[in-house]
Amino acid sequence: MFRKLLSFDEAKQILRQNLSPKPIGVERVSLSEAHDRVLAQDVVAHIDIPPFIRSIVDGYAVKAADTFGASEEKPVCIRFCGQVAVGESPNVVVEKGLAAEIATGAPLPEGADGVVMVEYTTRQGDNVFIRRPVSSGENIMEAGSDIRKGEKVLRKSQILSSREIGVLAAIGLTEVTVYKRPKVAILSTGAEVVEPGKSLLPGKIYDINAHALSAAVLESGGEPINLGIIPDKRDRLTRALEKALDSADAVITSGGVSVGPKDLTPQIVNTLGKPGVIISGIAVKPGKPTTIAVVDGKPVFSLPGHPTSSLFMFMVFVRPILLGFAGRNEETMPKLKAVSSTKMFPARGRRTFVMVNLTIDKIGTLLATPVPTGLSGAITTLAKADGFVEISEKQQFVDAGIEVDVYLFGKLRKTEAK
Repeated sequence: MFRKLLSFDEAKQILRQNLSPKPIGVERVSLSEAHDRVLAQDVVAHIDIPPFIRSIVDGYAVKAADTFGASEEKPVCIRFCGQVAVGESPNVVVEKGLAAEIATGAPLPEGADGVVMVEYTTRQGDNVFIRRPVSSGENIMEAGSDIRKGEKVLRKSQILSSREIGVLAAIGLTEVTVYKRPKVAILSTGAEVVEPGKSLLPGKIYDINAHALSAAVLESGGEPINLGIIPDKRDRLTRALEKALDSADAVITSGGVSVGPKDLTPQIVNTLGKPGVIISGIAVKPGKPTTIAVVDGKPVFSLPGHPTSSLFMFMVFVRPILLGFAGRNEETMPKLKAVSSTKMFPARGRRTFVMVNLTIDKIGTLLATPVPTGLSGAITTLAKADGFVEISEKQQFVDAGIEVDVYLFGKLRKTEAK
């Protein structure tokens, strides 16, 4: 099927020309469903927060001028006039020479302009002795001092974490407008794969890709739809792909994209809509058999059956598209400098991504060491790697002791070299 392998850069360019990863739509969701969703519009506060002047300490609400001159040696005596509790409207007025007991968070009563902390007071009957003066505005929080009515509190395209959801709750919202999550249909092919949990007969392996790719879709802001394992039979595979395209915004298949007699996926996908297959094999390692189609505006990513190749090609080609569909910004992978601990060889004529571990030697040098791959079917290659080194198709090798860029998969797990 690989009449002409595209270079890595050519494949990226063709994908951009044929597919614009814009948000697929918006919807309203409740706050309980809003975590990790992406705002589709700015959020403007319709009330002040706090909505009233409140005390930020336990103590006595007073007129600040009545406390001037107070000290430990010579406390000021003020008359008690009542209490103000949290969640209640004050029913007292603080006039000159009076003090109202107040709890943290309670609204400041009329007439008061400051609060003396309880630690600096002593009450004896209706007399409150104040041992430290306060200034006007001390120990109170003005209305709107946290959020002003009309203020833009959250911006379009922000991802809602626990902090942002707290802001939404603070201004009284119960729902918020977010970008829809793209639905992504996932199906596996091959006579050798079975669902985890079933008996593993001779010659069979568990289906890794459907579950690893479903998790990757979630991490990319999408909603996976696992359609299960489809036999390598043209009619069954055709029906499954038609169902996937009807029910989802994008489709991912794994397996059936090489050159064997049962590798039918690209042929079938090419008949389902226009323009059909746009990429049929990429000059990369891992992931050479990757095939990409666009069927009437919907992308179909046919990834290799080998788990490491499949998941790595997802990260490179599929994830940026799904992020765009979900209204998320495409991320730049974090990278750092390290020194190659051994010579690294690329596949001839192919952009090669070498999975590496990072360790620190005895003199503090950060070393990049290739992860033993065995074969490309080993899922642990990615699980054990901290990141990868990208080697150009024009480069013959990377020598030991050379500084290289390492693109990180996630949080760095630095360990000392043995």
